[in-house]
Amino acid sequence: VIEAADGSQALEALGRGGIDVVLLDLMMPVVDGIAVLEQRRHDEELLGVPVIMISAQDEVESIARCIELGADDYLTKPFDPVLLQARVGASLQKKRLHDRERELLETVTQQANELASWNRELERRVAEQVMEVERLNLMQRFIPPQLAEVVRSGGAELLASHRREIAVLFCDLRGFTSFAETSEPEDVMAVLKDLHEAVGPLIFEYEGTLAQFTGDGMMVFFNDPVPCDDAAWRAVQLGLGMQ
Repeated sequence: VIEAADGSQALEALGRGGIDVVLLDLMMPVVDGIAVLEQRRHDEELLGVPVIMISAQDEVESIARCIELGADDYLTKPFDPVLLQARVGASLQKKRLHDRERELLETVTQQANELASWNRELERRVAEQVMEVERLNLMQRFIPPQLAEVVRSGGAELLASHRREIAVLFCDLRGFTSFAETSEPEDVMAVLKDLHEAVGPLIFEYEGTLAQFTGDGMMVFFNDPVPCDDAAWRAVQLGLGMQ
């Protein structure tokens, strides 16, 4: 039990915390009960502490004013001890419920913040994975799938400088130069498009790597940078498949 001789001391005691219920006299020196209630309204922490007003005045206006300012109950002097005990007990129960509600709110707020953080992290990871898939799809338009997978998985050892026996296939379209000189650009591009669409799947089928293409000319590597068996056989089969 903490006693205060006036309203100023009461506010100091409330500011230190640890108060569960306040019995506040309406008439006090320095700072009266009304002033204490008015200052209490501006402090979120103090609003959770129940206040029972005590006064010799039994005026309706005084009681109404105290209730308006946030007082939880009002007793007139002389008060019945049994009634006082009941009012204090009810106020303490209200304080316990208020504290429990605040704890639950803090827990929910913390969990909501954690969930929001997890969602942001999940969104970041999903965005990274989407970018990775898009990058891989873009690479697969220009290099074989197996080589794109090596790049994606970080297989830097396959892309490092090395010596290896390889097979190389050179090919072009017979008569393409004269055809290109006498045809419309749209016709030339259409032929090249058909060529690439026809040859591309064959190169991937025999696990070749398109090293260079210029117009109708192509150079395809076998056994580099991705190792494969029978590189020469694959090069021959690809050449036959292109005919």
